[in-house]
Amino acid sequence: MVLLERHGNPVFTRLADKYLARDYVREKIGEKYLVKQLWHGTAPSLIPFAKLPAKCVIKTTHGSSWNIILNEKSDHKEVVNTLRKWLKENYYWVQREYHYYPIKPRILIQDFLDDGYQDGPLDYRFWCFSGQPEAIQVGNNSPSGHIFFDTEWNELPLRYNDRFEDFAIEKPDNLNEMVQVAKSLSAGFAFVRVDLFNIKGKVYFGELTFVPAAGYIKFITDDWDVVLGDKWVGGIG
Repeated sequence: MVLLERHGNPVFTRLADKYLARDYVREKIGEKYLVKQLWHGTAPSLIPFAKLPAKCVIKTTHGSSWNIILNEKSDHKEVVNTLRKWLKENYYWVQREYHYYPIKPRILIQDFLDDGYQDGPLDYRFWCFSGQPEAIQVGNNSPSGHIFFDTEWNELPLRYNDRFEDFAIEKPDNLNEMVQVAKSLSAGFAFVRVDLFNIKGKVYFGELTFVPAAGYIKFITDDWDVVLGDKWVGGIG
Protein backbone atom coordinates (compact mmCIF):
# COMPACT_ATOMS: atom_id res chain seq x y z
CA MET A 1 0.00 0.00 0.00
CA VAL A 2 1.27 3.47 -0.86
CA LEU A 3 0.69 6.03 1.88
CA LEU A 4 0.56 9.70 0.90
CA GLU A 5 0.97 12.71 3.13
CA ARG A 6 -1.31 15.69 2.63
CA HIS A 7 1.39 17.42 0.59
CA GLY A 8 1.39 14.49 -1.81
CA ASN A 9 3.38 14.07 -4.98
CA PRO A 10 5.20 17.31 -5.92
CA VAL A 11 5.03 16.43 -9.63
CA PHE A 12 1.24 16.11 -9.46
CA THR A 13 1.08 19.41 -7.58
CA ARG A 14 3.15 21.20 -10.21
CA LEU A 15 1.05 19.86 -13.08
CA ALA A 16 -2.30 20.44 -11.40
CA ASP A 17 -1.28 24.09 -10.98
CA LYS A 18 -2.80 25.71 -14.08
CA TYR A 19 0.00 28.27 -14.24
CA LEU A 20 3.02 26.01 -13.67
CA ALA A 21 1.61 23.30 -15.97
CA ARG A 22 2.17 25.68 -18.88
CA ASP A 23 5.95 25.29 -18.48
CA TYR A 24 5.57 21.51 -18.68
CA VAL A 25 3.58 21.85 -21.91
CA ARG A 26 6.25 24.15 -23.39
CA GLU A 27 8.94 21.61 -22.53
CA LYS A 28 7.04 18.64 -23.94
CA ILE A 29 5.22 19.89 -27.04
CA GLY A 30 5.89 23.60 -27.45
CA GLU A 31 4.32 27.01 -26.94
CA LYS A 32 1.89 26.69 -29.87
CA TYR A 33 -0.41 24.41 -27.88
CA LEU A 34 -0.94 26.93 -25.07
CA VAL A 35 -3.97 29.21 -24.88
CA LYS A 36 -2.77 32.82 -24.98
CA GLN A 37 -2.17 34.21 -21.50
CA LEU A 38 -3.41 37.78 -21.02
CA TRP A 39 -2.54 38.36 -17.35
CA HIS A 40 -1.70 36.55 -14.16
CA GLY A 41 -1.24 37.64 -10.58
CA THR A 42 -2.36 37.25 -6.97
CA ALA A 43 -4.27 40.51 -6.43
CA PRO A 44 -7.76 40.73 -8.01
CA SER A 45 -7.75 44.49 -7.54
CA LEU A 46 -4.86 44.76 -10.03
CA ILE A 47 -6.65 43.06 -12.92
CA PRO A 48 -6.41 45.48 -15.90
CA PHE A 49 -10.04 45.18 -16.99
CA ALA A 50 -9.78 48.13 -19.40
CA LYS A 51 -6.97 46.43 -21.32
CA LEU A 52 -8.62 43.02 -21.63
CA PRO A 53 -10.55 41.89 -24.72
CA ALA A 54 -14.35 42.06 -24.74
CA LYS A 55 -14.51 38.36 -23.87
CA CYS A 56 -11.97 36.26 -22.02
CA VAL A 57 -11.70 33.63 -19.27
CA ILE A 58 -10.56 34.24 -15.71
CA LYS A 59 -9.61 31.21 -13.63
CA THR A 60 -7.73 30.36 -10.49
CA THR A 61 -4.71 28.12 -10.70
CA HIS A 62 -5.37 26.05 -7.57
CA GLY A 63 -8.79 24.45 -8.01
CA SER A 64 -11.37 23.02 -10.35
CA SER A 65 -14.32 24.80 -12.00
CA TRP A 66 -13.31 28.14 -10.49
CA ASN A 67 -13.75 29.96 -13.80
CA ILE A 68 -15.38 33.20 -14.87
CA ILE A 69 -16.24 34.14 -18.45
CA LEU A 70 -15.63 37.87 -18.57
CA ASN A 71 -17.70 39.87 -21.05
CA GLU A 72 -19.03 43.39 -21.53
CA LYS A 73 -21.87 42.78 -19.06
CA SER A 74 -19.65 41.52 -16.25
CA ASP A 75 -19.71 43.38 -12.96
CA HIS A 76 -16.02 43.98 -12.27
CA LYS A 77 -16.58 44.52 -8.55
CA GLU A 78 -18.40 41.21 -8.30
CA VAL A 79 -15.62 39.48 -10.23
CA VAL A 80 -12.99 40.88 -7.86
CA ASN A 81 -14.98 39.82 -4.79
CA THR A 82 -15.49 36.31 -6.15
CA LEU A 83 -11.80 35.92 -6.89
CA ARG A 84 -10.86 37.18 -3.42
CA LYS A 85 -13.09 34.48 -1.94
CA TRP A 86 -11.60 31.74 -4.13
CA LEU A 87 -8.02 32.79 -3.42
CA LYS A 88 -8.63 32.36 0.31
CA GLU A 89 -9.78 28.77 -0.14
CA ASN A 90 -7.66 25.64 -0.39
CA TYR A 91 -9.23 23.24 -2.89
CA TYR A 92 -7.77 20.28 -1.00
CA TRP A 93 -10.59 20.55 1.53
CA VAL A 94 -13.30 20.09 -1.12
CA GLN A 95 -12.59 16.42 -1.88
CA ARG A 96 -9.25 15.82 -0.10
CA GLU A 97 -7.27 15.55 -3.36
CA TYR A 98 -3.82 15.68 -1.81
CA HIS A 99 -1.93 17.27 -4.71
CA TYR A 100 -4.01 20.47 -4.52
CA TYR A 101 -2.94 21.29 -0.97
CA PRO A 102 0.43 23.03 -1.68
CA ILE A 103 -0.63 24.90 -4.84
CA LYS A 104 -0.07 28.64 -4.59
CA PRO A 105 -3.38 30.46 -5.31
CA ARG A 106 -3.10 32.69 -8.37
CA ILE A 107 -5.30 34.27 -11.02
CA LEU A 108 -4.84 33.37 -14.67
CA ILE A 109 -6.59 35.23 -17.51
CA GLN A 110 -6.65 33.67 -20.97
CA ASP A 111 -8.23 34.10 -24.38
CA PHE A 112 -11.79 32.85 -24.75
CA LEU A 113 -11.91 29.81 -27.06
CA ASP A 114 -14.84 29.57 -29.45
CA ASP A 115 -15.32 26.41 -31.52
CA GLY A 116 -18.81 27.29 -32.71
CA TYR A 117 -20.70 25.02 -30.32
CA GLN A 118 -23.38 26.80 -28.32
CA ASP A 119 -22.25 25.26 -25.03
CA GLY A 120 -18.64 24.86 -26.09
CA PRO A 121 -15.85 24.70 -26.42
CA LEU A 122 -15.88 20.91 -26.57
CA ASP A 123 -13.47 19.31 -24.13
CA TYR A 124 -11.59 16.27 -25.48
CA ARG A 125 -10.43 14.29 -22.47
CA PHE A 126 -7.88 11.59 -23.24
CA TRP A 127 -7.73 8.86 -20.59
CA CYS A 128 -4.09 7.79 -20.79
CA PHE A 129 -2.31 4.84 -19.18
CA SER A 130 1.50 4.69 -19.30
CA GLY A 131 1.57 7.19 -22.14
CA GLN A 132 -1.11 5.49 -24.22
CA PRO A 133 -4.55 7.07 -24.76
CA GLU A 134 -7.19 4.37 -24.28
CA ALA A 135 -10.45 6.34 -24.31
CA ILE A 136 -11.53 9.83 -25.35
CA GLN A 137 -14.32 11.48 -23.39
CA VAL A 138 -15.95 14.36 -25.24
CA GLY A 139 -18.24 16.87 -23.58
CA ASN A 140 -19.12 20.52 -23.17
CA ASN A 141 -20.43 22.89 -20.55
CA SER A 142 -24.00 21.59 -20.64
CA PRO A 143 -25.33 18.33 -19.17
CA SER A 144 -26.04 17.08 -22.70
CA GLY A 145 -22.44 16.35 -23.63
CA HIS A 146 -20.88 13.09 -22.55
CA ILE A 147 -19.60 10.50 -25.03
CA PHE A 148 -16.63 8.11 -25.04
CA PHE A 149 -14.70 7.06 -28.13
CA ASP A 150 -11.65 4.93 -28.77
CA THR A 151 -8.66 6.41 -30.58
CA GLU A 152 -10.14 5.40 -33.96
CA TRP A 153 -13.31 7.36 -33.12
CA ASN A 154 -15.54 4.33 -32.55
CA GLU A 155 -18.11 5.15 -29.89
CA LEU A 156 -17.66 3.12 -26.71
CA PRO A 157 -20.52 1.74 -24.57
CA LEU A 158 -19.11 3.60 -21.58
CA ARG A 159 -20.78 6.17 -19.33
CA TYR A 160 -20.43 7.29 -15.75
CA ASN A 161 -23.53 9.37 -15.15
CA ASP A 162 -27.08 8.61 -16.29
CA ARG A 163 -28.03 12.28 -16.45
CA PHE A 164 -25.96 12.81 -19.58
CA GLU A 165 -27.41 12.38 -23.04
CA ASP A 166 -25.60 11.70 -26.29
CA PHE A 167 -25.21 14.23 -29.07
CA ALA A 168 -23.53 13.95 -32.44
CA ILE A 169 -19.82 14.73 -32.62
CA GLU A 170 -17.88 14.24 -35.83
CA LYS A 171 -14.40 12.79 -35.86
CA PRO A 172 -11.88 15.67 -35.83
CA ASP A 173 -9.78 15.96 -38.96
CA ASN A 174 -6.70 16.37 -36.76
CA LEU A 175 -7.47 13.47 -34.39
CA ASN A 176 -4.04 11.94 -35.00
CA GLU A 177 -2.36 15.14 -33.84
CA MET A 178 -4.50 15.20 -30.71
CA VAL A 179 -3.60 11.59 -29.93
CA GLN A 180 0.11 12.37 -30.34
CA VAL A 181 -0.19 15.39 -28.04
CA ALA A 182 -1.93 13.24 -25.43
CA LYS A 183 0.81 10.60 -25.72
CA SER A 184 3.56 13.17 -25.25
CA LEU A 185 1.97 14.83 -22.22
CA SER A 186 1.04 11.55 -20.51
CA ALA A 187 4.37 9.77 -21.01
CA GLY A 188 5.83 8.60 -17.71
CA PHE A 189 2.55 8.47 -15.78
CA ALA A 190 0.70 5.27 -14.95
CA PHE A 191 -2.49 7.30 -15.40
CA VAL A 192 -3.40 10.86 -16.27
CA ARG A 193 -6.28 12.41 -18.18
CA VAL A 194 -5.06 14.88 -20.78
CA ASP A 195 -7.70 17.51 -21.55
CA LEU A 196 -7.49 19.27 -24.91
CA PHE A 197 -9.50 21.74 -26.96
CA ASN A 198 -9.81 21.69 -30.75
CA ILE A 199 -10.66 25.14 -32.09
CA LYS A 200 -11.31 25.09 -35.83
CA GLY A 201 -8.47 22.68 -36.44
CA LYS A 202 -6.02 24.07 -33.87
CA VAL A 203 -5.26 21.99 -30.78
CA TYR A 204 -4.91 23.66 -27.38
CA PHE A 205 -3.89 22.25 -24.02
CA GLY A 206 -6.57 22.40 -21.33
CA GLU A 207 -5.24 20.70 -18.22
CA LEU A 208 -3.90 17.48 -16.73
CA THR A 209 -6.26 15.62 -14.42
CA PHE A 210 -4.83 12.96 -12.14
CA VAL A 211 -8.02 12.16 -10.21
CA PRO A 212 -11.13 12.62 -12.43
CA ALA A 213 -14.17 13.60 -10.34
CA ALA A 214 -11.99 13.13 -7.24
CA GLY A 215 -12.15 9.36 -7.75
CA TYR A 216 -15.91 9.14 -7.21
CA ILE A 217 -16.70 8.00 -10.77
CA LYS A 218 -19.08 5.05 -11.09
CA PHE A 219 -18.66 3.55 -14.54
CA ILE A 220 -21.67 2.30 -16.44
CA THR A 221 -21.44 -0.63 -16.93
CA ASP A 222 -19.41 -2.02 -14.02
CA ASP A 223 -17.14 -4.05 -16.25
CA TRP A 224 -15.41 -0.86 -17.41
CA ASP A 225 -13.76 -0.67 -13.99
CA VAL A 226 -11.94 -3.86 -14.97
CA VAL A 227 -11.32 -2.90 -18.61
CA LEU A 228 -9.64 0.39 -17.68
CA GLY A 229 -8.27 -0.79 -14.37
CA ASP A 230 -6.28 -3.56 -16.07
CA LYS A 231 -4.46 -0.87 -18.04
CA TRP A 232 -3.37 0.95 -14.87
CA VAL A 233 0.02 -0.60 -14.21
CA GLY A 234 2.98 0.69 -12.28
CA GLY A 235 1.78 2.72 -9.31
CA ILE A 236 -0.45 5.70 -8.58
CA GLY A 237 0.60 8.08 -11.32
